[in-house]
Amino acid sequence: MQPFHLAIPVHDLAAARAFYGQLLGCAEGRSSDEWVDFDFFGHQLVAHLVPREHSVLHHNRVDGHDVPVPHFGVVLEWSTWHQLVDRMRAGGAQFVIEPGIRFAGQVGEQATMFFYDPSHNALEFKAFKDPTRLFAR
Repeated sequence: MQPFHLAIPVHDLAAARAFYGQLLGCAEGRSSDEWVDFDFFGHQLVAHLVPREHSVLHHNRVDGHDVPVPHFGVVLEWSTWHQLVDRMRAGGAQFVIEPGIRFAGQVGEQATMFFYDPSHNALEFKAFKDPTRLFAR
């Protein structure tokens, strides 16, 4: 699989470094006074400094939850997802949608959690016990 590249707006590079680098454990790559690269689980995430905060303006109902749009994240291995849940809880994360199982008993059953970074970018991390079910209908 080829890594994706995603550039996101942040209002504080130090806060982005603490969140992505320290809390999530993403290694830092190149940087300048206006942006910083992170190794986001093998993908290139670039945090670009913007002059003002932005907010999530929309939510969609998914399996009984209000899912923030836009959002991004990674599909992790089952055990890695659980380790990240523990890490986020230990780090005092405030979950938008608590870690849990979505679509229980259905083809798309998955573990998922949502939280915001310090600049209010919504992130979702998910995992499938059977990774071949990622695109199953």
